[in-house]
Amino acid sequence: MDSPRLREPSQRVSPRARLMWRISALLESVALLAALLAATLWWGWFDLRWWMPVVAGVVLAAYVVVMPTWRYAVHRWEATATAVYTQTGWLTIERRIAPMSRIQTVDYAEGAISRIFGLASVTVTTASAAGALEIAGLDKQRARALVDELTRQADTVEGDAT
Repeated sequence: MDSPRLREPSQRVSPRARLMWRISALLESVALLAALLAATLWWGWFDLRWWMPVVAGVVLAAYVVVMPTWRYAVHRWEATATAVYTQTGWLTIERRIAPMSRIQTVDYAEGAISRIFGLASVTVTTASAAGALEIAGLDKQRARALVDELTRQADTVEGDAT
């Protein structure tokens, strides 16, 4: 049997993931700006220059616009008979592979925001020190089918998953 090779996975996450990531980034940015404003008022940092909040706002707006599109372009996944492949990131790109014989658990999760968009995440846990593989931004039905598929495949592969 050929061992799995590290390569770019073929499947994309749902296109709705871009909007979900954009809304999440917007909420995070608003919370960060509010915290900065509150800290400024609380500690009396009234000597802030007019341009400082403008710069922070521009940087956060760029994050809200750029990150989801870039992240969608990078995020990929694939499940074969021998392994699960993932590629994630946006500033740095990480490719990971989990051979079926190493899979210990397969989890399905819907966050509060992802549920609004009909999306879910699948997490594949192995004995790896690098941690679990997560495929975020999948359509709910596709995520459920993937969990069933991976569970069946991992159960039929010889090995002790350690």
